[in-house]
Amino acid sequence: MTDAKTYEGGCHCGRVRFRVETTLTQAIECNCSICGKRGALWAPLKAQQFTLLSGEDALTDYQFARKKVHHLFCENCGVGAFSRGAAPNGEEMVMANVRCLDGVDIAELKLRPFDGKNL
Repeated sequence: MTDAKTYEGGCHCGRVRFRVETTLTQAIECNCSICGKRGALWAPLKAQQFTLLSGEDALTDYQFARKKVHHLFCENCGVGAFSRGAAPNGEEMVMANVRCLDGVDIAELKLRPFDGKNL
């Protein structure tokens, strides 16, 4: 992965912390019901690009519709900093909520729309 950087992030209260290694130039803006209500912007990652540093015990899992994506959130502050699931090719993947990454200026990213509402 060329020009990859390491970012750390987490939930509002700090119980859930993680590290990602990625080239962050854009974010996915999904229009499905949960992403819209959360205001989440997503960075897709291969599982090996994501490291949970702390807070596994603080995560609560929410699933809906097809129940293929694990929408994880902190049981203390309620922030959904990342989700886990499978890519279309079946590989395990993580979607990091870019709004939860420390020091990222959202205005510098290209937002790529995704029509999750009609899946």
